[in-house]
Amino acid sequence: MTYDFDLFVIGGGSAGVRCARIAGTHGARVGVAEERFWGGTCVNVGCVPKKIMVNAAEYAMWAEDAPRFGWDLAPPAGFDLAKLAEVRDAEVARLNGIYGRLLTGAGCTVFDARATFLDAHALSVGGKRVTAERIVIATGGRAVRPELPGAELGMLSDDVFLMQSVPKRLVVVGAGYIALEFACIFRAFGAEVDVVYRADLPLRGFDQDIREALKEALEAQGIRLHSGHNPARLDRQGSHLRLSLLGGEGVEGDAVLFALGREPNTHGLGLERAGVECTAAGAIEVDEDHRTTAPHIFAIGDVTDRLNLTPMATAVGHALADTLFGNNPRRASYLNVPTAVFTSPPIGTVGMTEADAAAVCPVDVYVTRFTPMRHTISGRPGRKTLMKLVVCQRTRKVLGAHMLGEDAGEIMQGIGIAVAAGLTKEDFDRTIGIHPTAAEEFVTLRTRTREAGPPLQAKAAE
Repeated sequence: MTYDFDLFVIGGGSAGVRCARIAGTHGARVGVAEERFWGGTCVNVGCVPKKIMVNAAEYAMWAEDAPRFGWDLAPPAGFDLAKLAEVRDAEVARLNGIYGRLLTGAGCTVFDARATFLDAHALSVGGKRVTAERIVIATGGRAVRPELPGAELGMLSDDVFLMQSVPKRLVVVGAGYIALEFACIFRAFGAEVDVVYRADLPLRGFDQDIREALKEALEAQGIRLHSGHNPARLDRQGSHLRLSLLGGEGVEGDAVLFALGREPNTHGLGLERAGVECTAAGAIEVDEDHRTTAPHIFAIGDVTDRLNLTPMATAVGHALADTLFGNNPRRASYLNVPTAVFTSPPIGTVGMTEADAAAVCPVDVYVTRFTPMRHTISGRPGRKTLMKLVVCQRTRKVLGAHMLGEDAGEIMQGIGIAVAAGLTKEDFDRTIGIHPTAAEEFVTLRTRTREAGPPLQAKAAE
């Protein structure tokens, strides 16, 4: 059978664009459809515009700290979110256009339209029937709105980028990285911020020491944390909103942001007509090669709900294109993926947490906490840096590295290379530090803080 395309990609986000573009450069006939905006969540309503807001928030801290460093500055007059939104949205538009040009430059046929399955090889693209030998689903995820009375009165993360002014009081529901990043941003913008979450500590799944240190840092900057609570309902009371909590308590604010995670965006795609099955959680089911239950159909990125990070999505999309059309079969590794959380202060992490590592082998744990030079001068509360290495006692490999503090994301990129390469604690120890920096602490940690996991002797006897 002759098909219109060798490959058709549904979704123009990070994963889909990379896969389509690389397949096109390999000579494949590629079609790609996007119904909303090119670049997907990250470029338009995710990590890129949010990082611009993080940068803006940091200026408030720098301005406040400047007099301690000798600068005779007038106090900041205030913050104009509308001005920031204008330049932020212009940058998003610029990047949005780049994505489209990358695709056309690679010879791809671009459709500004919704694509849905008609059958296993046929799609309706903006009402036009097209066929493809292989199909990639890269439709990403969407923010979750909770099922509780009055939830429609609250915002989702996408809505933040429509705001033109800073609310006096903001209530954030959730304690994942999106919730906490926005909590820190709006606190720096001058809002009173309450964070409501059901766990005992923020950032479930992160290393325990990092979670405890972040809680301390958030409280030090005036963010009010309400742990161990679930929302019951949201009501408008005059000019403000009241979030009632199970148990009878409540929190009031001028705006409420629900940041309770994201779900795979598969609704209405017609997957059943193509023989593509989803997990109980709604993610598209894939094997290690990202092949769905239909052998010629693949799914990549957040729609698989495996590791929802933009760099991971682009890596998988690139690997899949190389495998299918580049005569270079390979997989992108999900192991030792470094990541950052742009809270205030930020977090960088790679590899295993202490708890995860101790579950599989005895480990040596190295932890240091210190006030970085900048804040010994500024005196700003809640700015202690924490650095941590988790080391296998048997192999001496560094299994995990974790940091809370200034420039954590930038520092962790280099540490991620070392962890992915399987370097040992002794490799770290013989590396000369760059002085004076915070990063040098990762290669000067000499004294073990504690050990964890089963005793080495017991394991050796098994």
